[in-house]
Amino acid sequence: MKQEYGYCRISTPKQNIDRQERNILEVYPAAHIIKEVYTGTKTMGRKEWNKLYKLVKQESAAGKEITIIFDSVSRMSRNAEEGFQLYEELFNLGIRLVFLKEPHINTDTYKNAIDTKVQMTGTNADILLKAINEYLMTLAKEQIRIAFEQAEKEVLDLHQRTSEGIKTAKLNGKQIGRIKGNKYTTKKEIAAKAIILKNSKDFNGTNTDSEVISIAGISRNSYYKYKAELKRAAEE
Repeated sequence: MKQEYGYCRISTPKQNIDRQERNILEVYPAAHIIKEVYTGTKTMGRKEWNKLYKLVKQESAAGKEITIIFDSVSRMSRNAEEGFQLYEELFNLGIRLVFLKEPHINTDTYKNAIDTKVQMTGTNADILLKAINEYLMTLAKEQIRIAFEQAEKEVLDLHQRTSEGIKTAKLNGKQIGRIKGNKYTTKKEIAAKAIILKNSKDFNGTNTDSEVISIAGISRNSYYKYKAELKRAAEE
C-alpha cells in the first residue's frame, strides 16, 4: 500500500504557503498535504513535522510504501548536518524522499547509485572496481550534503544581509524600531479621542462614559486611558 505526504513550511504567517502546496499537488495530486509555520533551521520545534516523522516511521514499519514530497530541500531542513542525517535515516527506513527543485538528490537517485554498483569479478581488477563503487557512493552522498549546506548558507546569507542593512540604516541616521520612552499614536487612538472629545460630558458632549465607550467601540481600559490623556493635555 502506498502513501504520499507533501510537507509545506513557511517561516511567518505573512508568507504564502499556497505555492508550495500547488507545486506538490501538480506532480503528486494524491498527496496528503501537511502545512506548518515555523521559524528556525532545525526540525526539533516543528510540531507538524515531528508528528509526520513519527507517523511515517510507524507506517513504514507496517510495510507501507511511504513518499514525502518537498517543494525544495530547504523545506525539510536548513541545517546541513541535521538535514543530511535525517535524509539517511529516512532512506534507511525505506522512505522515499522527493525534492521538486533538487531532483538530483531524490532518494531514487541515491538508491540507483547503490543498485548500479559495478559487479566484482573475482580477479585483481576487483581492487579497482571496489574503489570505483566507493567513489560513486561518496559522490552521491556529497551531492546530498551540498544541497543541505546550500540551504543552510541561504539562511546565513539572509541574516548577514539583514544585519548589514540595519547597520547601514543606523549609519544614515535612520531609527530602527521604536525609541525607548517615546509614545506612538495610532489611527485608531486618534479616532477614538476625537469621539471622546465630541461626545463625553467631560468635554463637549452629553453622553455618559458607557455610552461613549459604545460609540467609540473601544475597551473600558482604553477609554479611561484616552480620557485621562485628553484631560492632561487640556491642563497643559
